[in-house]
Amino acid sequence: MLHRAMFGSLERFTGILIEHYAGKLPLWLAPLQIVVATITSEADDYAREVLAQLRAKGMRADTDLRNEKIPYKVREHSLAKVPVLLVVGKREAMERTVSLRRLGAGDSEVLTLVDALDRLHVESRRAGLAPA
Repeated sequence: MLHRAMFGSLERFTGILIEHYAGKLPLWLAPLQIVVATITSEADDYAREVLAQLRAKGMRADTDLRNEKIPYKVREHSLAKVPVLLVVGKREAMERTVSLRRLGAGDSEVLTLVDALDRLHVESRRAGLAPA
């Protein structure tokens, strides 16, 4: 086991951040920023495309392509405190939109994929820690 004051300070600071935000870290700080969840398996390819575009913009994202009902997925990712959930289905794939749902917000908003990517990219860089 290594014991250095430098590591202890980092651990205390991390603990203070987690306590301050009650585990609901802001988008720019969260280890997993965005999850792209599908409503049906028909939207899997579109979800993978959205994921690729999110990662190309430098965001930490993942997909949830499991064959589960969407309320279950929303609840599971809310409990995991993922800041943003992008829900896509067959209609969203045809219209090139996403349903953006934020942690703690009861409702969601439907945005075009380009608008959602731009908005999330700006928000994820808000702290000024990473280059745009």
